Amino acid sequence: MPTANDHTNGTDAPVPVLLAVDGGASKTDVVLVASDGTVLGRARGPASNHQMVGMDAMVEHLAATVAEAAAGVAAGTGPVAAFGVYCLAGVDLSIDEEKVGTAVRAAGWTDRCDVRNDAFAVLRAGASGPFGVGVVCGTGLNCVGVGPGGTAVRFPSLGELSGDFTPGGAWLGIRGLGLALRAGDGRGAPTALTRLVPEYLGLDSPEAVLEAVYTGELPFGRLMELARVVLEAAEHGDDPSRMAVDQLVGEVVAMVVVALERLHLATGTVEVVVGGGLFENQRFFDLVLAGVRAHAPEADLRPLSGSPPVLGAALLGLDALGAGPDAEERLRRSLRES
Repeated sequence: MPTANDHTNGTDAPVPVLLAVDGGASKTDVVLVASDGTVLGRARGPASNHQMVGMDAMVEHLAATVAEAAAGVAAGTGPVAAFGVYCLAGVDLSIDEEKVGTAVRAAGWTDRCDVRNDAFAVLRAGASGPFGVGVVCGTGLNCVGVGPGGTAVRFPSLGELSGDFTPGGAWLGIRGLGLALRAGDGRGAPTALTRLVPEYLGLDSPEAVLEAVYTGELPFGRLMELARVVLEAAEHGDDPSRMAVDQLVGEVVAMVVVALERLHLATGTVEVVVGGGLFENQRFFDLVLAGVRAHAPEADLRPLSGSPPVLGAALLGLDALGAGPDAEERLRRSLRES
């Protein structure tokens, strides 16, 4: 078990004992933390979801971001901290934990490491107590829960392969283009997306968007941005957009409710921490809240509200190090202020 004792470097300057990482499909946040909760270094880098960028690119992106966070803080060679908590999107199965853990240990950034899904960071960052449910709905969708006794539940979250029919904002964005195309060729109902989708991407028509993606002129990843377009169209009463959003809401609600039931938390007061870009849309948040409370009336949906998910990764590390409440409060205050 790691401890909270600082490394010594021959000076009075605090040195990092903890490296905390929150990595997703669009960015990676890294912080270096002393045993008293002081943030000593921080950096943001590119995506580190190995399912999307590959294992080699994941390591490369993490290495650059860790080096930036450690610049002027840790020694130039060897581990930058004793213990590392790596909360990464794409760590969905135990085999992911094994493969990513092997890569992380080989990189040598920390002496010991804890690799887990990024939804655990969201839960720990936003919950006031040791248990609850955390759900992330950004580019992808994932949900985890921790019970009062430490029992954890999770979902594979591998898209349609694992039965996720509407896996997050990427699905909603691609569905937005599909709805626009179907309205144009007669397969679907009229929708404002016929105008809004190409307008957002600076093209003339949904067909032009399709052709640009097909030829590679427009990166496929740009379609994921269309989730916000669909959300806004739904807010303004566009029926096809509303139906698509309702489908995604239903999937989020199903995950949360099942997690609560499996942990025997559906009948009492319980915190459900929500993170990811789609929850920034108030209508989406309200729909999920209503759906969850239909099954768990005392559930309290808590947005992160300025607490970055990397805070959760760091708090998990301080928990393991036995750092105590003062260190936790110092860490929370520092990362919230920044």
